[in-house]
Amino acid sequence: MQKPSIPKGTRDFLPDETAKRNYIFDTISAVFRLYGFRQIETPAMENLTTLLGKYGDEGDKLLFKILNSGDFISDIPTAELLEKNSVKLTNKISEKGLRYDLTVPFARFVVQNRDKIIFPFKRFQIQPVWRADRPQKGRYREFYQCDADMIGSDSLINEFELLQIIDEVFNRLKIKVLIKLNNRKILSGIAEFIGEPQRIVDITVAIDKFDKAGLENVKKELEEKNIAAEAISKLQPVLQLKGTNADKLSALKNILSNSETGLKGIAEIETVLNYINTVPVKAEIELDLTLARGLNYYTGTIIEVKAPDAEMGSIAGGGRYDNLTGVFGMEGISGVGISFGADRIYDVLNQLSLFPENSANRTRILFVSFGSSELNCCLPLVQKLRSAGISAEIYPEHAKLKKQLSYADANRINLVAIVGENELKNGSVSLKNMITGEQREIKINSLVEAVINS
Repeated sequence: MQKPSIPKGTRDFLPDETAKRNYIFDTISAVFRLYGFRQIETPAMENLTTLLGKYGDEGDKLLFKILNSGDFISDIPTAELLEKNSVKLTNKISEKGLRYDLTVPFARFVVQNRDKIIFPFKRFQIQPVWRADRPQKGRYREFYQCDADMIGSDSLINEFELLQIIDEVFNRLKIKVLIKLNNRKILSGIAEFIGEPQRIVDITVAIDKFDKAGLENVKKELEEKNIAAEAISKLQPVLQLKGTNADKLSALKNILSNSETGLKGIAEIETVLNYINTVPVKAEIELDLTLARGLNYYTGTIIEVKAPDAEMGSIAGGGRYDNLTGVFGMEGISGVGISFGADRIYDVLNQLSLFPENSANRTRILFVSFGSSELNCCLPLVQKLRSAGISAEIYPEHAKLKKQLSYADANRINLVAIVGENELKNGSVSLKNMITGEQREIKINSLVEAVINS
């Protein structure tokens, strides 16, 4: 018999783990709603024409593609099969793919539902995405994203509010975070400054690895992509600018003085930072000129969030995209959004032991079962507790008390209600505290109050 398994990079979640994940989802969605965002959902799969070409070459390679239904091979000429050209074959046997993120499907959603939504439109979405990445610590092939986007507004107030949302979410989760900022226009200005304006994608893909790979590896990758040695030499001191955010911006103004695009990016960053000076956030904000996030659709502000106290990559990120809907035939609609990586946040909370004790939402009280008479007494009591908002359950079998108490202990149910012959006669319930071992008898009409105060 084949041993059951799940695909690499995916996970099962037990009840306690699922409850903890819901704690994360509930926290994030509550903050989204606080700022006026409304929830939507989109299908797990999209047409490949929707997804391909939106994430750059590296992103396209990580798309999970879905085989067409039925006998998808029969119409392929034998000669083409023997060619073993995977790209050419994929185009003929696969028309759909699992979504890579929630942003591109959202752009498709906006265009398709333009007559049903009001701009500016603030949406949030909490759903799984899939990437054919190499599984490793903190990196999964199936994971949840929690996205908030504002589309149909150019105002930098939106960037500021997204930073406030990030700050509020992680304050509520009690995770200390560092929020890194950059601007795609600044990166374009840097590409102009080093004399390689047409190579912006190659440059950003390489420098985005600066944090993990280091300067020498970034230089090596740029050399492999045939970026001129003089350009790499001019780039190095820019990437290594030190000091406060104001110091870096001051230096950049001199470096990019001849780049209209670069200066516009600097002005945008300054505006956002000025809003933060007006209404401060608790998190540290750092201008990081190596931050690129590698996704081609960003056009302005870029955001990345890290937890300095945990061994983990970014746990949230996002940015401004000025014309993502344009590829679907709706020009000139600007948007900005952020995405929280729920699975990484889960791992950080675990690493730092930050989940609250009540996050598992366990059953509060278990009624033991002795026989039909006792059962008939217990069933209305269980319902009464549930009506009062107290999670309660009854053991389904007439088993020995030891077995039932073991069930409560294994499931970390702290209170056990016992109704036996004596309790039936007295119109009472014996409440046993599984933590202290204390047991006391109370009247039935005092049960709800006793459980609340236990």
